[in-house]
Amino acid sequence: MTTQRTCLIVDDSKMIRRVASRILKDLDFQVTEAANGQEALDQCRINMPDAILLDWHMPVMDGFAFLKVLRDVPNGQHPVIVFCTAERSVEKITQALQFGANEYVMKPFDSDIIESKFQLAGLL
Repeated sequence: MTTQRTCLIVDDSKMIRRVASRILKDLDFQVTEAANGQEALDQCRINMPDAILLDWHMPVMDGFAFLKVLRDVPNGQHPVIVFCTAERSVEKITQALQFGANEYVMKPFDSDIIESKFQLAGLL
């Protein structure tokens, strides 16, 4: 029996979380959600997911701050991070990858894009 993979969707937009959740459930992921980086960090401290779909701009703790704290966790549990952004700046995308994101997705996205990026990241 294989264990279902888990994905935490971190985005301040309820609509984005809903759309991403539907797509990831169709890809057979068990999904949890957080509205900002602090909520996501609190969830990760309890149960680290296999993957995180992470928004860039959020209140309380943005994606970059969350990623920095998460990558500094010493326990060795590092999920695959797929950054999700509307930013078109190559510098910002490069910065996200340098901070430890494994892949990135541009908004708006669809199921084919999510599936492709999750395959590239080794999640499918």
